[in-house]
Amino acid sequence: MTEKKTAVTGPPLEAGPIDMVTLTIDEQEVTVPRGTTLLQAAQGAGTEVPHYCYHPGLSSPAMCRMCLVEVEGAPKLLPSCTTTVADGQVVRTESDDATRMRRGVLEFYLLNHPLDCPICDQSGECDLQDFVFAEGREHGRGRDAKRVLGRDDFGGDVLFYGDRCVMCTRCVRFMNEVEENPLLTVVDRGNRSVIDTFFDEGLEQAEWGGNVVDICPVGALVSKDFLYKARAWDLEHTASVCPNCSQGCNIDLHTRDNLVHRIKPRTNPDVNGHWICDYGRATYEWLNRGDRLEAPVVRAGGRNTAMGWTASLEALKGRIDALADGLGKGSVKAVVSPFWSNEDLGAVARLIETLGGGSIVFRSPRADAEVALKGFEGLARRKDLTPNARGAELLGYERVGDDAGQGGLDELADHDGVVLVLGDALDDLPEGTAKNAALVVYFGAYTSLALISADFQFPITTFAEQEGTFTNLDGRVQRFWPALSAPGAARPAWLVLGALSGALRDEAGPSRADQAFALVAQAVESYEGMDYETIGAEGVQSNASAPVRGD
Repeated sequence: MTEKKTAVTGPPLEAGPIDMVTLTIDEQEVTVPRGTTLLQAAQGAGTEVPHYCYHPGLSSPAMCRMCLVEVEGAPKLLPSCTTTVADGQVVRTESDDATRMRRGVLEFYLLNHPLDCPICDQSGECDLQDFVFAEGREHGRGRDAKRVLGRDDFGGDVLFYGDRCVMCTRCVRFMNEVEENPLLTVVDRGNRSVIDTFFDEGLEQAEWGGNVVDICPVGALVSKDFLYKARAWDLEHTASVCPNCSQGCNIDLHTRDNLVHRIKPRTNPDVNGHWICDYGRATYEWLNRGDRLEAPVVRAGGRNTAMGWTASLEALKGRIDALADGLGKGSVKAVVSPFWSNEDLGAVARLIETLGGGSIVFRSPRADAEVALKGFEGLARRKDLTPNARGAELLGYERVGDDAGQGGLDELADHDGVVLVLGDALDDLPEGTAKNAALVVYFGAYTSLALISADFQFPITTFAEQEGTFTNLDGRVQRFWPALSAPGAARPAWLVLGALSGALRDEAGPSRADQAFALVAQAVESYEGMDYETIGAEGVQSNASAPVRGD
């Protein structure tokens, strides 16, 4: 008895009636939209057909011959990546003819493929390894010496090992079709074919060239930055959002030994497809910095003293209570960083409201120009080089400073009220900034010379060490999860600020990130009805044009 499923994969559909097709794949009845390929239909039904040249973000040349399947009534095996479904088709992906064909194709691939698995960065993530292990020959029959092509520097972050290449041409098609910057090509023909650059023009001229490493199904294209760093099976993968511009690309953080070793794109058709830019891919070392704040620091008698959380927060509450009579509306000036989450930024507003009100500003570095991925509409390395500037704007915060993300804080020098800084180390300002303020509090991940004399310094976690959300330039709210353990006593800013606000209001602060987001959703009309469950792994579009509640 066959089981009926409706596959969710297939070609983009235009508005109007959907023409559905029903067929049978490996004795399982499947219903998919007309125009779907057999390979996509099989994937939607839970059957993975081995393939090399096919990639969902590229054209299908049907040249690797790995995805051949048996279709009842067809005179020969058909490539499933280009053959579309038809009513009543009976498809067998595991028939004797199909498996025998794949075994033969794999044997040809292995004739010249080197035994590099012990040193290859792709080992553990290699399709060739998996396919051969699953259904390849136990022993090779080749007697001739393998061809040797050596290693070639393609420019940028990419190295090419020609010996390992299976000529799937994914890299060439990506540069031609998606980046639309044809820097790679196939040179020569037949068994002499090889991927190459054009003379001295390599991938150093590309802005998205690192994606060819991601889509290479074997170890032919590897990252110089990641070369010999770690084995794939030693890395932990955590779903996250790229923090390096306002596009909000979905990524995975690959970590080991509590360090980020690389960033890889995570598929999201509505934001970045399968791709990320080279700038975002390479800008992660700041997450591994060693100059972290690891314990609360309280300044008294001209000296900084490390204290525990309870004692330091009680001391801060005591200072605030002592200043209570002098704190009026507008007495607090806050500077926040859009590298921190909605939950963190929202907790600042709640605290300042508790203290009687004040102004909140943020600074955001900007690139000279936007770098678009021409073959994927709507995807670009944006000019705003922070992940949550839109979130700060929706909370009603004012952008100040120049395009480099500096300046705009002249008022801090003469302010005699409370100065609160979240995440911005004020590196462009001199030591002793805000020396006239009655109280200076710094919530930061990294040490700050400008705030070394702050009355209180509290260690907080980066986005990679906590759960939270960013809002991209289009108003899409997206979740990220903790990939690293927090150093020392560092805690999420929303937790610390929430505890302080709760103590001042004589109520409990949020103890979980979803509770902190719920408070933000109550304050910002654009987030109305949102919670972590509805946001999910791919995010939810907010009504970004809605007015912000409150002052």
